[in-house]
Amino acid sequence: MTVSNALRANILTEALPYIQKYWNKIIVVKYGGNAMVNGRLKDAVMGDMVLLSLIGVKVVLIHGGGPEITEMMNRMGKKAVFMDGLRVTDRETMDIALMVLAGKINKNLVRIIENKGGKAVGLCGIDGGTIKAEQLDEKLGFVGQVTKVDTGLITDVLDKGYIPVISTIGCDSEGEIYNINADTAAAKIAGALKAESLILMTDTSGILMDKDDPSSTISKLTAGELQDLIKRGTVSEGMIPKAECCIDALNYGVKKVFIIDGRIPHSILIETLTDEGAGTMLVQK
Repeated sequence: MTVSNALRANILTEALPYIQKYWNKIIVVKYGGNAMVNGRLKDAVMGDMVLLSLIGVKVVLIHGGGPEITEMMNRMGKKAVFMDGLRVTDRETMDIALMVLAGKINKNLVRIIENKGGKAVGLCGIDGGTIKAEQLDEKLGFVGQVTKVDTGLITDVLDKGYIPVISTIGCDSEGEIYNINADTAAAKIAGALKAESLILMTDTSGILMDKDDPSSTISKLTAGELQDLIKRGTVSEGMIPKAECCIDALNYGVKKVFIIDGRIPHSILIETLTDEGAGTMLVQK
């Protein structure tokens, strides 16, 4: 599609209030799902990160990588085992997770951002003692829960104009490392940073009134309304942990949380720089 110069100018003018709103504010993006494994979508997301950074938004990118961990385990002849949706993580699996998350995935994302003209620094929660963790459940092995977030290294990177790209590996006071659910870690990190917003990229169009009808997306909810939907069973199965992370983030002090459809190219820009939105916005009240 050919876009005229006049239309380009009009688009930029309409985006101005949103650029002013988010200028010098922190946005935390949890990146995962189909947008992470689809090359075209991955390219669009990283381009969005660069654009937001260049217009003065302080972007923090937090990524998962469950499918890639499972793929590497399969290649090494190791079977993935899950309990209540969480990966049972023995010592060898933890080593694989560290290699895949803090190594392969993290550095590839940094490379793409740099190739698009942005500036990024790859981090994991171990670096600078950023994510302190403890064991979640002995039966799950080296799966952790966040006990504390030290934002010092993240804010240093942001203040120098870089995008922090963070893999959610944490460490306890004895030096033991744990793999941490990326949604949970993103909520904790966004809260510790007092972020303007947390954006969770998913493979759905947002919170649905009818889980079988993508057109039933609810555009805005309060934390209380979302809790009611969980109790009534409207929000169910795999969406429950994400919904609870959203509520937690609001309770930690994040102003707004968005669940957006990562299958739509540039959904982050649609959500942050337009009236239209690309999912569900959640607020405290």
